[in-house]
Amino acid sequence: MVAFSFDPGDVGNATGERRGLSDEMKQANDSGKDGMNMSHMGGVFLFLSIVSIALFSFIAVAVWSKERRLEREAYYKSETVRKIAETQGGGGSMAIEYLRESEKIAARSRREGQKLGGLITVAIGISLMIFIGVADRQSVDRGYLLGLIPLFIGLALLAYAYLLAPKE
Repeated sequence: MVAFSFDPGDVGNATGERRGLSDEMKQANDSGKDGMNMSHMGGVFLFLSIVSIALFSFIAVAVWSKERRLEREAYYKSETVRKIAETQGGGGSMAIEYLRESEKIAARSRREGQKLGGLITVAIGISLMIFIGVADRQSVDRGYLLGLIPLFIGLALLAYAYLLAPKE
């Protein structure tokens, strides 16, 4: 076999004809440079289209159902306050006390959520620093310092929840 030829009719492969290739390799060579033919790309496109439609449909239904639930909760709460206020005697003061207590519970729940979010973010920052430090041991760059970003965000959330957030 000749590896190099000056013959202008020899425009094909420099090493000659490929006879011993498997069927899979022949299809990859015939389909293009990256080995993917158009029918395969059409299948991937169809799959991604269906998945994206399903995902956004699920998100729409989830948001709609959450809004319905919140609407029902607000309606039931207003009905409860109205019934407490309509009772004989000290119904008005009981309704105000009920509203204040529900506000305290909501504020406590928000503050506890901020504390939990801060702790989780701090843990993610620390674990990210450890993981990048161990995985990137050969590099002279200090990639593990990227873990400081979620660490400081978590510390800010904790500082707000413990020091600055309005107390009961």
